[in-house]
Amino acid sequence: MSKAFTREDDDAPDERVRPRPNPALPPGATNWVTADGFKRFQDELQSLKKQRSASTWTREKEQQLVDLEYLLSTAEVVAGSNEPSDEVRFGSVVTVRDEAGDEQKYRIVGLDEADLDRCWVSWISPIARALMGAKLGQRVKFRFPAGEKELLIAAITEVG
Repeated sequence: MSKAFTREDDDAPDERVRPRPNPALPPGATNWVTADGFKRFQDELQSLKKQRSASTWTREKEQQLVDLEYLLSTAEVVAGSNEPSDEVRFGSVVTVRDEAGDEQKYRIVGLDEADLDRCWVSWISPIARALMGAKLGQRVKFRFPAGEKELLIAAITEVG
C-alpha cells in the first residue's frame, strides 16, 4: 500500500495508556471508598475485561480499564456498620431538615462514588464536611448558593 493512504502516526509505537488519578483528591489524602462502591468498581472492571476479549476494543475503554485498576489499587475501603450511630460519618445516609421543614437525604461516599442525581456526596464536598461529625438532633449551618441555611440532623442511617 502506498504511504499516501496511511497516517504518519500509524508507524509510531503505541503509547502506553496511563492511569489518570482523580485531580479533585487533595494531595496526600486517602482515597476512601465504601465497601459496596469498591464491589461495584470491581464488577465494572471485570465487565470491561470480558468486553476486551469479546468485542471491539477502543483506546477509551483501555483508559477506563486502567483508571479502574488504579482506583482499586489506591482505594481504602471504609466498611460501614450495621450498628445505629448518632454521629454522621463516612458511609452514613443523613437526613437533614431545614427551617422550612423541607428534608433532604445525603449519603457520604468516596470521591469516585459521588453521584449528585442520587444525592451521594463526596466526603470532601462542602456539604459532607459540614455534616460529618454532627450528632443526631444537632443543627449545623451551611452556605448554599442561594444563601445560608440551618440544617437539623433528623436521621442517620448506616450502610453496612
